[in-house]
Amino acid sequence: MGVGEHFLTFHHHLLHNHHHHHHHYKMNIPKGCVAVMVGHEDEEPKRFIIPVIYMNHPLFMELLKEAEDEYGFHHQGPINIPCHVQDFCIVQGMIDQEIHDHHHHHHHHHHHHHHHHFHISCFKD
Repeated sequence: MGVGEHFLTFHHHLLHNHHHHHHHYKMNIPKGCVAVMVGHEDEEPKRFIIPVIYMNHPLFMELLKEAEDEYGFHHQGPINIPCHVQDFCIVQGMIDQEIHDHHHHHHHHHHHHHHHHFHISCFKD
C-alpha cells in the first residue's frame, strides 16, 4: 500500500467563507478528533479533522511546536499550522502508516518500536 492510500482516513474541507464565527469550527468534528487549519502564507487554508491520538506523535508534535513558535496558542478556533497542505498530507501519511503498522504488528506478533527521526520545517522552502 502506498502512502497516498492512507490519506483516505483523513477528512479535509476547504474553508468556505472567512466570515464564519469560530463556533463553526466545532461543527462536524467526530468524537476523538480535532480540527486543524493548514496552509502556508501563499495558499488558501484547508481544514483537516485528525484523530486526537496523532497529536502525541513526534512528527505532529514538531509541527505543533513550529506553529507555537509562529503564532502562539492564544486564539479561538482550530489550531493553525503554517505548513503547505501537500507537506502536511505527507506528514499525515507517515503518521498513519506508522500507526497502521504498529496496530497490525500488535495483533499478529510481538513488535518492536521503530522511531523515525525527521526534521519537519514547513516554514522553509
